[in-house]
Amino acid sequence: MSNGDCCAPTPDDHVDKAATPALAADGPLVEILYFDGCPNHTPAIALVERISRELRIDPELRLVNVPDQQAAQRLRFLGSPTIRVGGVDVDPDTAERDDYALSCRIFRTEAGVSGQPDERWVREALVREAGLSG
Repeated sequence: MSNGDCCAPTPDDHVDKAATPALAADGPLVEILYFDGCPNHTPAIALVERISRELRIDPELRLVNVPDQQAAQRLRFLGSPTIRVGGVDVDPDTAERDDYALSCRIFRTEAGVSGQPDERWVREALVREAGLSG
């Protein structure tokens, strides 16, 4: 997958759709940050939904559209898709990163390079925020 074509912004990206209303829930806040045209944000939603069902957690799911580079900087957006649980990126290797940009996100997982975060990271973040044991 090349960064040049995987998630190129579309002409509609100038429309400010900064955040969608959260779906009513009593679980942890899960934000999925993306930009229009990214092929990886829909699978990221499905990943969060599937793991949430498996854990029997009802997260407050919020989709956050990042329309431009200024928003990417303001939102500390490391690329599309970005999944945050309780305000913390699920990727454990992001603490020192500051390469905020309207771009594709590539994850270095145990399985190799992917357009999705490691399932284990999402699961651990949901368990932590929901206060579940192990």
